[in-house]
Amino acid sequence: MRADEQQRMTDWLAGKTGQSVRIADVRALSGGAIQENWAADIYLDNECVEAVIRCDAASSVSDSLSRAQEFSLLKAAFASGVTVPGPLWLGDASVLGREFFIMRRAMGTAAGHRLVRDAALAADRPGLTRQLGRELARIHSIVPPRGDLEFLRMPEQHPALEFIEESRHFLDQYHSAFPALEWGLNWLQDNLPSEEPLCLVHRDFRTGNYMVDGAGLTAVLDWEFTAWSQPLEDLGWLCARCWRFGQSGDQYAVGGIGSRDDLFAGYEEVSGRRPSVEQVYYWEVFAHLRWAMIAIKQAERHLSGAEPSLELALTAHIVPELELHILRMTGCDGPAGNEE
Repeated sequence: MRADEQQRMTDWLAGKTGQSVRIADVRALSGGAIQENWAADIYLDNECVEAVIRCDAASSVSDSLSRAQEFSLLKAAFASGVTVPGPLWLGDASVLGREFFIMRRAMGTAAGHRLVRDAALAADRPGLTRQLGRELARIHSIVPPRGDLEFLRMPEQHPALEFIEESRHFLDQYHSAFPALEWGLNWLQDNLPSEEPLCLVHRDFRTGNYMVDGAGLTAVLDWEFTAWSQPLEDLGWLCARCWRFGQSGDQYAVGGIGSRDDLFAGYEEVSGRRPSVEQVYYWEVFAHLRWAMIAIKQAERHLSGAEPSLELALTAHIVPELELHILRMTGCDGPAGNEE
């Protein structure tokens, strides 16, 4: 963050809080390919608030919510008992030239590659996995209609069918062909599950988007893709192979850290519902297809020149691997093929 931006932020916070303000130790946080995150120590009179300033990036993905909308979601989740950083202040483009909000800073690490291998982080892995299930159930307890979340569009048909149609339209207009993804979209349509009542779905709940310290979960992060959808979409996303960071086997099916049994048990503790492997399998296939579509769009941010970035450029290279997983998952007789 530039010095002039930091000064404008200081002046804005002083007016917002009516207190003397000093901002120190501002530093960029790793991760966040879609948004910018800055850690900062904000001194209000004699109190130090350890905070994160979350800003729009130079370009965006069309599916991503605005920072004002994400801030409203954070407030709703916080009020529902979800383990999220406390929301503090919502800013606007007049301060930094782009939208932002400020939240409390959670301690721990979100780095997936480290989390799955470092035994010092959340040593009770079954306990952490059950906690993830409970967090998802609390998120899914938020249901429409909600006046504070009226910006979330209500699906006009089955959410999976909407994704299928939108993806086909995008691929029809795209300059390259992806026949394996077309195959996967056909499989999703042919195996469409029964529609359930809508609830709030995080849509990016995965290893890498929650923070953990030695004792366990400290925060659920990154609410920019949240929508009204089917609850099992979140469970399928968390169980997708994409987020296991090299871990294999059913004991690591949940984000590379735990088993589906523990995840489903935690979910049942809060929701009263225990999903089955067969029910979630559909949404695991869905997750691979959705991540592939996001990866293509991420790469376009780089290729278009809107945001030259090695990280965004490299994202495109995961698409062939995702295509292979999709073909394996949809070319067999059921969930057993998911672990091949």
